[in-house]
Amino acid sequence: MIEILEGILPYIKGLWTLPWILIGFIVTILLSRAFGEEKINRLMKKIGLILLYFFVPLLLFKILLGVDFKYNEISFTIACFAILILMYILAYFYAKINAKKMDLKGEIKGNYIITVLTNQGRSSAFVGGFMLAIDEWRVYATLYMIIGAIFLFAIIPAILSFIHNKNLKNSEKSLKIHALPGYLKIFPWYLLCFAFAAIILHGFTGITPKDFGNPGVVFDFITALTIPAALYYVGAGIHIKDIKDMINRLKKKQTDKESQQNWIWTKNIFFLTVVLTSILTIIVVGLLLGLNLISKEWFVVITINSILPITSTNMFLVPYGINKKVTALSVTWTTIVCVPFVVLLITVFKIFL
Repeated sequence: MIEILEGILPYIKGLWTLPWILIGFIVTILLSRAFGEEKINRLMKKIGLILLYFFVPLLLFKILLGVDFKYNEISFTIACFAILILMYILAYFYAKINAKKMDLKGEIKGNYIITVLTNQGRSSAFVGGFMLAIDEWRVYATLYMIIGAIFLFAIIPAILSFIHNKNLKNSEKSLKIHALPGYLKIFPWYLLCFAFAAIILHGFTGITPKDFGNPGVVFDFITALTIPAALYYVGAGIHIKDIKDMINRLKKKQTDKESQQNWIWTKNIFFLTVVLTSILTIIVVGLLLGLNLISKEWFVVITINSILPITSTNMFLVPYGINKKVTALSVTWTTIVCVPFVVLLITVFKIFL
């Protein structure tokens, strides 16, 4: 049995996991036609939670159990916090400048700014999780994923909550928003528990996954399933109707005022996340790499994370006042455009760096 698992392991790691995006896309279409799209979507949401709360934490634990968390890892962690802070600062000022150009006022201006700010968040768990399959990148990708989760599920909701409560202060309303479900609020701290446990256990005992013998092989196999499963989930989330909607929006002119506004806001967010943020990030980390101030692993992980699509988790934050339609469109557009590009980029980096 152990020999069989050891024989399978190489084929569920690294670039071998890439086809699972296409498999997820095709199989989900077939299942949706057989059992109904709504039923399959509900099933995929449950699978997503199982991945987030069982497989992903175990994989992070296994990766960090073999790491001496020293100066390099601490430096990268600090760098990730700085990068994400700068990304959101960029989004805020980009939104303010565009709001002024579009002559937005009052509540509409506020709605635009927090919608743009929120949609700077990236899908680092599922799409970005593919980097965990590459041995040279996995530690840095793990750290980035944990820090990204803290921003997505803790810092940004806290900022939106503060803005929301401030807006209600002088209002007759006393509505208290609980936008994020409890299981998402605790998620970053849940991941941190696994990370701290692995780092402390390895730091005090020197234990690594290889020290567990045959049970370690079984554990390695279970955690290795995380990446193809996550990529299958990504493929399952790409719907033909979304692609058709995109094509129709490109072909048809928006007539009503609301549709025109949504279209402009979506294009602005797409430019910020896919073009502006990515280019600025690549320029900065590229210069640092050229000056030998960072390693190529740092460059790869930071670059790829800057190009990831917007996370669909942002839809949970709609009650805080962000524009629901624009957020949904931005998630769809960036997913369809960025996922193939990220896959290509990972393949190129893996081969040439």
